[in-house]
Order: sequence, then structure tokens, then C-alpha cells
Amino acid sequence: MKAAPFAYVRPGRLDDVLGELAGGDGKVLAGGQSLVPVLAMRLGRPGTLVDITAVPELASVGPDQHGYRIGAAVRQRAVEHDPAARAVPLIGMAMPFVGHRELRSRGTVCGSLAHADPAAELPAVACCLQATVELAGPAGRRRLPAEEFVTGAMTTAACPEDVVVAVTFPHARPGEGYGFAEIARRHGDFALAGVVTRVRVGADGGVTEARLTGFGISDRAVTRDVTSLLAEHEDDLRPATAALAEDVVDTGGDTHGSTGYRRRLFGVLAARELSRALQRARDRKEGS
Repeated sequence: MKAAPFAYVRPGRLDDVLGELAGGDGKVLAGGQSLVPVLAMRLGRPGTLVDITAVPELASVGPDQHGYRIGAAVRQRAVEHDPAARAVPLIGMAMPFVGHRELRSRGTVCGSLAHADPAAELPAVACCLQATVELAGPAGRRRLPAEEFVTGAMTTAACPEDVVVAVTFPHARPGEGYGFAEIARRHGDFALAGVVTRVRVGADGGVTEARLTGFGISDRAVTRDVTSLLAEHEDDLRPATAALAEDVVDTGGDTHGSTGYRRRLFGVLAARELSRALQRARDRKEGS
């Protein structure tokens, strides 16, 4: 099929972008890797596509006082090869699993967050790290934690007249370690189940904080504080993560895998990546 008719504009200022979105019949175009297929299948019929790639403010990327800030027009491939992104190790761990190289050359980090696919990697990373999403709209600018920004499958807190301006990931701190893993039918496919982990240890190597985010297992990325779980079951995590899987994995079965299969995947991945994150945290502390 071909897309339904639409107008196309490419403003050079953020205020002009917001002006074009006024009325709610416009749709933001950044990389287009998710939007164009939706248009082609006529699942979406916006009156106007508002291309934001000519707005200088939205093309900036790099560290600021809050962390590593990625503008809405920044390509995933640019972040993947940015040396400054090493300050956020989970980005480097997850990015090779985001689609394929050709898709990352056009797709944007903020676009993945705005699309909010439940099986996507970058929204899960953002939730695990407690990243902040910056929005601009008719009422001005506001900042939301990633966990509040994604409200459901393909659904976010952004209004039709809003535009995502940037996302900021906090820099890694001493004594922190990370883990990332997913299982997909083929490399580049969306995950059947995946986990993102962040562990922080104290001076004695004991666990002071642990967070785990699962994706591909519910209608959105699911984050849990697993500090007690990791501290109490460090030597044998599998039974504890299997029990956690029963609580958090609620996606229905499909042709790719049943709910039970995804629970088994999640339990195994969660145990492995929590252990890896803990070891990396201790190694990072000793090397700091």
C-alpha cells in the first residue's frame, strides 16, 4: 500500500515545529524508521509530516551538567560511535542490538523512545538508568522520568502537539556495573525477552542498589528494584529470578513463544545479567 496524502514541512526553528503541530493533526518525522511503515500500511493518517531534522537545537549530542544528552534528531549510529557515549556503558551494550546498522544510520534515539515499542531496547535502557525525557509543547517545556514517559504499548505521555526535545542519560558512577541481554529469533529482530541491569556496590563490595528492567515481556518496559533479591541470593539467583518472572512477565503467547517460554527466558537472563553487573561493579570499584 501507499501512504494516504499528507503535507510535508521542514521548519528550521523549534517554535515553528510547535506551530506546525498546533491542532494535533501533525506528526513528527525524525528518522522515520517506525513512522514510514505505519504510514505505508495506513495505520496512521496525519495531515502533515513535520520534519525536525533542520532544527539545530535538536541535533546536539554530548555531555552536560545532568549527564549525556541526546537531541531528538540525533541518529542512533552517531551515538553508537560517539566517544562521549562511553560515559553511559549501557548505551554501548544495547545499541548493537537495535535493528541493523542501516536502520541505526537513519533511526533516532528519541524516536525509539517516542515509538514506545514494548520490545525495544532503548526505552528499557532509559527506564533502567532513570533517564529524563524533555518535551516541548504549547504549555512550555517539561521533563519526565523515562518510566513516566512510556505509559503503555506504543503510548507515551506526549500530547499530539508535543515534541520530544531530548533525552538525558546519567553518567556511570564509581562502583556501578551493568548488564544487557536479549533473545530474538534473528539478530536485529525485536526481543522475545530481554533484560537491562544496573548494580551499585559500596566500599566493602556489598550491594547498595540494584535495578532490573525487562522488555518484550509486557505492554511496556518493566522495572523493579531488586536490591534485596541480589543481596540475599547472590550465590544462586535462578530461583529468585524465576519467581520474579512469574510476577512481571504478563505478555500473551504468540507464534514466537508462549508466556511460559518468555518467563523462562527472562528468569535465566535476569540471573545471568545481575551476576555480571555485580561483578563489573566490583571490578569498577577496585579499579577506580
